[in-house]
Amino acid sequence: MLTKDELPECPVATTVQLIGSKWKLLIMRNLMMRPWRFNELKKSLEGISQKVLTDSLRSIEEDGLITRTVYPEVPPRVEYALSDLGETMRPILDAMQEWGTNYKNGTI
Repeated sequence: MLTKDELPECPVATTVQLIGSKWKLLIMRNLMMRPWRFNELKKSLEGISQKVLTDSLRSIEEDGLITRTVYPEVPPRVEYALSDLGETMRPILDAMQEWGTNYKNGTI
């Protein structure tokens, strides 16, 4: 996780730094619906490798956008969910979804 002093000066670049990869955006999109388990995320994100998913989840968690909850069960159950900070990104992701839908439908 970068400190606030290490983040880009440009606010747009800061946002891109936090969620700018294809996989991070799609993970966040899924977590907007509900908490997900690792294997559920992997199955829903066609083409993502286990390593990339693990690295992306760790990075997003370090940035404070998601939470990782480990339940004391056998076998252990781990769920990922948006944190309060991650929830503040909902309008951004909603706007991206709306724009993409409009673009695909030819309404813009």
